[in-house]
Order: sequence, then structure tokens, then C-alpha cells
Amino acid sequence: MSAHPEYTRRVEMRNGGRWGSKRGVLLQGLAAALVMAGFAQTAAAASRSGVTVVELFTSQGCSSCPPANANAAALADRPDVLVLSFGVTYWDYLGWKDSFAAPEFTARQRTYEPALGHDGPFTPQIVVDGARDTVGNDRSAIEALIAHGPAAKGPAITLEDGRVTIGAGKAAEPADVWLVRYDPRVIDVAVRRGENGGRTLPHRNVVHELVEIGAWTGAESGIALPKPAPGLRTAVLVQGRGGGPIVAAATD
Repeated sequence: MSAHPEYTRRVEMRNGGRWGSKRGVLLQGLAAALVMAGFAQTAAAASRSGVTVVELFTSQGCSSCPPANANAAALADRPDVLVLSFGVTYWDYLGWKDSFAAPEFTARQRTYEPALGHDGPFTPQIVVDGARDTVGNDRSAIEALIAHGPAAKGPAITLEDGRVTIGAGKAAEPADVWLVRYDPRVIDVAVRRGENGGRTLPHRNVVHELVEIGAWTGAESGIALPKPAPGLRTAVLVQGRGGGPIVAAATD
């Protein structure tokens, strides 16, 4: 495609009785089962806490993006990784309006760029933990960024019963708390016009909602969450203000 100048620059840079007794046993068994179920639910919630967040900024109107979409989809099954795919709007003028793009997703990407050393956004871009980036179609570079993530971990996050609990921890300054709702399925989109016209592009972990819901200052805190739309999963990110590093993340 007619590449965004920043994309080109990046590519160049990276070259009770008997009944009661039975009833008691049954009740005890049921209670034990409920306790175990509760433990399992908590463990399930905790099992996806502390994940590495991989954000893909992509567009259906970008001919360079399909390989990056495939890389993101391949990483989505890893239990230590949370992949989030954001559709951006700035390629819509090329003839095809991205069906998943939203201005707030474009704004999120733009917020990252100064600290990452870029003059402006480009696609496909992968941002890892809000602190490091690479071109989205470079699988080895993405894997390297995930492998060399920060050793320090932020507060524990538990997603349970329509509520997120963020544990206590050290906070040099308040951090933003973001609610993300995304579709974990593979969604195929038939692109009819533009540079990918005639192609059907698969997407996975597409973000549908991104909302700032509070702040974390180091003390344990809990925030009630609205019910998600059918089919969407929930993720919560604790992130330095102004597009800073992601210090903690969890998904249900």
C-alpha cells in the first residue's frame, strides 16, 4: 500500500435419622463442591492475571496488516499473553472503512507514539505492555519483546462477580484503570474495496469497548463493572498515565 511515512521509517529502522444422615452427607458434599467451585473460579480469574499485554493496531484498509492479524491470532491462545486488536481509523480514506475501528482506538495509539520515539502512528504496530513496540508482521521481534518483558509485577487483579479487585502495591504515582471488552472469536470480514478489496480477513480478540473506569494509587481497591455485551470478554489494565507502561492486567 502507499505506506504511512512512519511505517516506512520503522521498517527501515528495524531492517438430621437415616434420611437426615444421608441429607447431611449430601449437604456436606454440596457445600464442599460449592467451595471447590469457588476456588476454581478464583483460580481461573487469577490464572489470567499478570499477563503480558500485546496490543495490535491494525486496519482492514492496510495491505500490510493481514500478516500482523495472523501473528496476533497465533499468540491469542497463550495463557501468559493477552492480545488486544484495535482497529484504527486513519486508513479509512483509502476506500474501505474498517468495520471495527473507533476514534478512541486511534487516539490510544497516538498517545503511545512520543514515548516510543515515533512522530506519528503506523500500521501494523504491536505495542507490548505499553512500553515497547515493533512492526506487527515481524513475529520474531514480537516474541522477543514478550520474552524480555519487565521482571517487576504490578498488583494482583481479580475479575469476579461483576467486579474487579486490584490489590495493594507500590505506586510511584496514580495509574489509570482501563476496562476493555473484546471478542475472543475469529471473525472473518469480507473487504469489498480498497487495498484489501476482494479478500476475506480473519480477526481475533477484536476490541469493542475501551473505557477508563478509575485510578489505582497503591491501596487495594474494587470497582463494579457493567455487564458485558453477549459474547464479549472482559480485561482490566492498570497503566501509567498518559499512555505509560502497563503495570498489571487481567482477563476473565
